[in-house]
This record gives sequence, C-alpha cells and structure tokens, in this order.
Amino acid sequence: VRVRGRVTAAGRGLAGVAVSDGLAVTRTDREGRYSLVSDGSRPWVFVSLPRGCRIPVQPTGTARLHQPLRPDARGEARADFTLEPDEGTPDHRFYLLADPQTQDAFEMGRFHAETVPHVQRAARTAGGTAFGIACGDIMFDRLELFPEYERAVRAMGIPFFQVVGNHDLDFQARTTEASTATFERHFGPAWYSFDVGAVHYVVLNDVLWHGDGYVGYVTATQLAWLAADLAGIEAGRTVVVALHIPLASTYAARTGDTNDDERDRVNNREALLRLLEPYRAHVFSGHTHESEMVAHGAVHEYTLGAVCGAWWSGDICWDGTPNGFGEIQVQGEELRVRYHATGHPATTQMALHPVGADPSAPDEMVANVWAWDPRWSVVWYENGERRGRMVRRPSLDPRSVREQRGPELPARRKWGEP
Repeated sequence: VRVRGRVTAAGRGLAGVAVSDGLAVTRTDREGRYSLVSDGSRPWVFVSLPRGCRIPVQPTGTARLHQPLRPDARGEARADFTLEPDEGTPDHRFYLLADPQTQDAFEMGRFHAETVPHVQRAARTAGGTAFGIACGDIMFDRLELFPEYERAVRAMGIPFFQVVGNHDLDFQARTTEASTATFERHFGPAWYSFDVGAVHYVVLNDVLWHGDGYVGYVTATQLAWLAADLAGIEAGRTVVVALHIPLASTYAARTGDTNDDERDRVNNREALLRLLEPYRAHVFSGHTHESEMVAHGAVHEYTLGAVCGAWWSGDICWDGTPNGFGEIQVQGEELRVRYHATGHPATTQMALHPVGADPSAPDEMVANVWAWDPRWSVVWYENGERRGRMVRRPSLDPRSVREQRGPELPARRKWGEP
C-alpha cells in the first residue's frame, strides 16, 4: 500500500515531520509532502507531532495523531494532517495517571469525584501548556467503561495520551496484535511518538498477550519502528518513554520473593535500553501500584503510585503511597517529578510516622517519601535545628500494615498486602 499526503500548519507545509504506519517511518519534504510504502497489514498512519504545534484532539479530548489506513482497490491511500501552530513557551508539564483501573460504578464514581477535580485544579493553578498520559490499566478488564474514562478526560480539560495496560486488553484475542482492538478503536495506535517543547515523547505497548496471559515484552515490530523514529532525533536530546510494565523493579529483592514473574518486568529491556543510550532518557511506568525510582545505567525509570491505590480499597497503595498521580514539570530539557496525593495539597510529599510505629525499628521515626529519588538525601530537623541525615532501608509502611495486613484486609480487595 502506498500512502501519500501532506502535513501542514497555518496553511503551510511542514518539513522534516515523521509520518509512520507503526513500522516504516518517512519524513516530509520542504512542502510538507510525504510518501510511505506500507505492507498492507498496518491499521493506522500517524504523524509524530513536531515541536511548536498544538496537540490535536478527538471530540472525547484524547489526542489524535492518527488516521485509519484504508487503501483503495489499487492499493493507494491518502492521509493529510492539518496541525495548529502553538506560540506558547516550550516549557510545559504533563500529568501521568498510572492505573486508574476502574471496574464498576463505585470505582468510576471515585475516579470522577476525587481524581478528576484534583487534576483540574492542578492544571488550572499551574497554567501554560499541559497534557496528560494515562499510563495503562485505564480499566480493570471492563472495556465497556472506556467512554466513562473519556468523559473524565473532557472534564479534566487537557489533551490525554493513552498507554495500553494488561487490564486494557481483549482477552478473547488469540494474538497480541488482536488484543488491543477495543483500545485502538477508542484511542488509535498502541505506540507512537510526539514532541512538546524540546522533549521527544514515545509511547510503547510492553504487554505481550499470548492468548492465555501476558508477559512484559516490547515486540520486534515496535523496536524496529522506534529505531527508525529515533533516527530523526539528535543524540543527546531528552527522550521520555511511557509504558505500563516497568523495565525492572526491585520488588523481589526487597520482599525476598523468589518467584520469577515475567509479567512484572520487560523481559527484553536491554534491547530497548540500547536504543535509548544516545539520549538523555527517562522512562515512566505503572503496573506495580507502588512508588519506585530505578536507574538502568544512564536511563532513569520512575514507577509512580496508582490512581486507584490498592485497587480502590482505601486511599493508599500497598507501599503506603497515597492514591495519586504524577506531575512532571519540564523546563527546557530538564524534568522535575512531583507526586500528587489525591485530595491533599501539592506540598504533601511524605508520611511521617512517630517513634515506635515500626516494630522492626522501635526507637526510630519513619518517613515514607513517595517520589524519593536515589540521588536525593533526606535530613530531619527538630524545632528548626538540623539533626542529621536519615537512613534509607526497606520496611513496611505502618499505615499499610494497619489497614491492609491479613486475609480479611483491606475489605474490598483482600489481596492487597503491605
């Protein structure tokens, strides 16, 4: 299939813009025109949004960078993309919502009543260019509730990009390609890229469905596409990757869990990390319902706490992180990550537990800092006087122990152990 088209903004062609079918990547000429040869199996053609353009949206408020690839009888197709210039500052921010994971009216009600107004307030207070990323597990298997998520996006008032999670799949599908049919019907391609300001953003699908379950894996098709996509990005630039399953977690090391669960890590992450080596790369993920930062060489991964906490069973995750979402402030190519605890002021960044709250350290107070970065040090003060550095060690959050430990807790989702 040969696809032809033009990418324009304010009536003028845009040069050097990447256009793709999810495998092949081409770039527009000086007049904004392109020609792309697709193998005919690809359902979409999409543009990699260039810097200096507004994020196009669907009537639902979700981002629209795509068009269906529908060739005629001669194997010819056309796809034109009309963009709008954005004269705003390149500095911007994005809100990352990991694991809303709503399954019923009660949980969707909490999402609309608690999360949506908090994102509204945060976006309105900060001002300037903003967008959102739903980082997978938007649903908890109930894909017929996607329209309720879209209603939330319209209410939040900023464009949203979507990542596929393991609970966003069509479980009756026999292949990974078919498993995202409902997701793609609502949101378009399962992987794509775009620029905002000086940052190149990439969304990947790292949930490989094999017909009777899933593993964390980035397919060869996506890796080939990503190599072609990044070929147009200068080495040294900041690249942000959003995916659902973390590249790797320290969960097993922290808990002593000897089960080798291939569902909780990207099993071929080294191939992805090699593609990211030339860049200042940051990876954002969800899936584990806990907060963690892991360095993979020069690549920093931020796994953020869940919007639903411990599956809407209370208002904390099983590591004590509150239900919440991330706000990533971007100045030039520098990122600053802040976690918003739903319903709390933006300054609420930790829980402080008094001496004796942790039986394993009865003479110590405990600070659980949600978005703690391994490059930080944490110090404590008493009555304004600096007393010293705090020591980092693995432990259980005292509140999580009280509310989640045991076979009958938490009441709604009894599997949520601290």
